[in-house]
Amino acid sequence: MWINSLERRWLLHLVLLHTAWESGSGQLHYSVPEESQHGTFVGRIAQDLGLEVSDLVPRMFRLESQGREDYFEVNVQNGVLFVNSRIDREELCAKSSVCAIHLEVIVDKPLGVFHVEVEVADINDNAPVFSVIEQTLFIPESRLPHSPFPLESASDSDIGTNALLTYKIIPNDYFRLNVVTNEDHSKSAGLELKKPLDREDISVHHLLLTANDGGKPELTGTLRIVINVMDVNDNAPLFNQSVYKVQLPENPVNGTLITTLSATDLDEGMAKEVAYSFSSLVSARVKNVFQISEITGEIKIVGLLDYEDINIWEIQVVAEDKGNPPLAGHCKVVVEIIDVNDNAPEVSLKSLSVPVPENSPQGMVVALISVSDKDSGVNGQVTCSLWPPGLPFKLVSNFKNYYSLVLQEPLDREQVAKYELVVTGRDEGTPSLSATRSLVVPIGDINDNAPTFAQSSYTIFVKENNPPGAHIFTMSASDPDVAENALVSYWLNEKLWPLSSYISVHSESGKLYALQPFDYEKLKLLEFQVSAKDAGLPSLCNNVTVQVFVLDENDNAPAMSGLEEAPTLLVVPVIAGHVVGKIRALDADSGYNAWLRYELHEANSGPWRVGLYSGEISTTRILDELEGGSSQNLLIVVKDHGKPPLSATATLSLSLVANTQAIKTDARLPRTGGNAKPLADTANLYLIIAICSVSSLFLLVILVYVALRCQSQTKEEMMYGPGTATLVCASEVGSWSYSNRHSHILAGVSGEPGAKSDLMVFSPNVPVFSSNGEVGHVKELVPNSSGESLV
Repeated sequence: MWINSLERRWLLHLVLLHTAWESGSGQLHYSVPEESQHGTFVGRIAQDLGLEVSDLVPRMFRLESQGREDYFEVNVQNGVLFVNSRIDREELCAKSSVCAIHLEVIVDKPLGVFHVEVEVADINDNAPVFSVIEQTLFIPESRLPHSPFPLESASDSDIGTNALLTYKIIPNDYFRLNVVTNEDHSKSAGLELKKPLDREDISVHHLLLTANDGGKPELTGTLRIVINVMDVNDNAPLFNQSVYKVQLPENPVNGTLITTLSATDLDEGMAKEVAYSFSSLVSARVKNVFQISEITGEIKIVGLLDYEDINIWEIQVVAEDKGNPPLAGHCKVVVEIIDVNDNAPEVSLKSLSVPVPENSPQGMVVALISVSDKDSGVNGQVTCSLWPPGLPFKLVSNFKNYYSLVLQEPLDREQVAKYELVVTGRDEGTPSLSATRSLVVPIGDINDNAPTFAQSSYTIFVKENNPPGAHIFTMSASDPDVAENALVSYWLNEKLWPLSSYISVHSESGKLYALQPFDYEKLKLLEFQVSAKDAGLPSLCNNVTVQVFVLDENDNAPAMSGLEEAPTLLVVPVIAGHVVGKIRALDADSGYNAWLRYELHEANSGPWRVGLYSGEISTTRILDELEGGSSQNLLIVVKDHGKPPLSATATLSLSLVANTQAIKTDARLPRTGGNAKPLADTANLYLIIAICSVSSLFLLVILVYVALRCQSQTKEEMMYGPGTATLVCASEVGSWSYSNRHSHILAGVSGEPGAKSDLMVFSPNVPVFSSNGEVGHVKELVPNSSGESLV
């Protein structure tokens, strides 16, 4: 129902409008410039429509626009049509030549509809506009002159003369402006090439195209034109130097940069890109030492640079672009190697004459030495020296780099058998380098030394009763020479006395052998010479005197002498200590072996005693006449001091008689009582004579011995063979000697204690050799009055 009523109303309205339109006499036409301000007067619409201003409100005057915008408004107070909002013709009508806004005025009572057209007039409010701000052209440099290049055209939103455009550019040497009028009378701008382009000269051209319209005032628009000249590969790469010279010390570290090459190509793009490489003419040896970067042109070391091998390198390098076809540039790199002191001198032995005889003359050339250094200049100048100092050699420079090792002092192989030399070669570089060569110069032996013995004479002590063939001593002579010159042989010198039955010497070892047992009681001393001779040519020899002393052994027991079988008469009374007799014993040995002591047998008792070393038998107490008429047998034991000791016994018979009985037997029996003073004096006289004789004989022997030794040293002649000498006997208690083979006992008969003694002569201390030749020592003992030994 509601819809139907609405339709009816619209239908009625249309009928009325049509009626009013039919009743209208025509339409109004106004003109207004675009961009007019609000309130701009357009026209007196009420007056022009024949309407009273006062009726506008009562008749409900209203203005209807066909568009959405209310560009115009009517002031109902005065009936004036005015601009209500901004009007942009280009927005409203675009490029239409006529731009009008249609309005309808409606009034009621009666209903009336009026058509009003307002034309919007164009003004020059739009400058020419290019679709882009900047236009870029890419033109190969090979394009020919008069070639056209269209440009972007400008547009103007205005119409008429306001949209009439003209173009112009700033004059230049390569392009001119070419404007073409189109069929629609519009104009199009373009460029025309005036002369060939050269990218290497100007690679980019910048132009400014200006478009002007025909409006008043005139408006303009601009377009920036960028013309990139496209490269054509018409330029080969060019090095900044045709020859690169580099100085480099030898032995650089691998990777060391020696130089960087730089080649430029005036082209661009791929034609500008340059690749570096060694020329095909470069040898493989150069490529093993140097390396070039294809991109950067850096040349680095990858191998060994040795000045002594090659001191100048010439390298051909090629720089090639990537154009089509590619073009190449060439240069040469000269690398000069600077010598550094990296080579030590070399010391070579060219000749060596060894061994050097010790009798070589001074100035003799022993060795020829060569020195060299691969370096150059001062680095290759070498001087030689010899170490250690103080050698009997010197270095003499013969000619360049050659030295002779020359003998400058006499040689003695026995002092220095060989010389160890160090030859040092040192260059003059910084830092200095050196090399050494060790030489061993042995000295050749000459037989200039005779064998020598360690002692000027040898004294050997051999115990008697040695086994035949016993080794008694070893002779040793040394010869400081070597080889056959030091090969020593020994023999006995028997020129003056045959010794082959007593002594022999081994020719090689020097061992002395006793060929028969020695008997001290028959032979006490053998004195002879042993000769030592080397095997050199000519041979040299030396002699030494050897004295063999036979040492006494305790091989003889004491022997009694002068014993009477008749009993000895003793007239009593006698006092204590009265000597009643003396036991006499001899020992063929000597020294302690012949030193006798006397003892009473333990079975004997009574008033008797015997002198320990004198053999005198005396009383221990007073014997009175009451003991007369008795007899006693005393058993005396005599022992020597040998080891082991030997002994003998003697029996002494004593008859004790009273004083009255002694007169009867005085004529036929020996008496022990009474005064014995004359007999003791005689014994003392004999003792003094014996002492003087022995001393004189001993002094004579010493003088003769000294004279013979002196003669032996001057004339090398002496007497050899067995002879009598002072007997030396070894014992744990000392050494004893006497001049005769047997000891003579000098005893008094007076019976006074201490009036009788034995003669003992002591010899000086001498070394004692055992049977194997080892040296011992003896001590000299002196018995005191009680028979004890004192040191």
